[in-house]
Amino acid sequence: MTKAWIVILLLCLACLNAEGFTNDEIADAIFKAENSSEYPYGIKSLKYENRTGRSLTKLEWARFICKNTIRNNRKRYSDYGYKRYDSYLEFLASRYCPKNCDNDPRGLNKHWLKNVKYLLEDVK
Repeated sequence: MTKAWIVILLLCLACLNAEGFTNDEIADAIFKAENSSEYPYGIKSLKYENRTGRSLTKLEWARFICKNTIRNNRKRYSDYGYKRYDSYLEFLASRYCPKNCDNDPRGLNKHWLKNVKYLLEDVK
């Protein structure tokens, strides 16, 4: 009986693991979907010059922020996001690139999830 519970627990953890993708794989897909040299990974939240003394390039700093966002939202999804969203990637999209927000005047954010999912298909 104990072995069965362990298997069930492992299967549940795998489901919470963003449909089986690693943080690096999701970050790579986001980088390609955003496709911006001005704002790598779509990170607009801070000025890259003010990195509090870290010796990272603009691209490295943006990836660092992106991966932190992915990791932090995995925790949020397992805490409460699963109640409202069908998948972790949908939850991440709602936080990373929300639809109908002030910084999306052309309405392009609605394509973000579809693009990231498409780019992740190459990984499988």
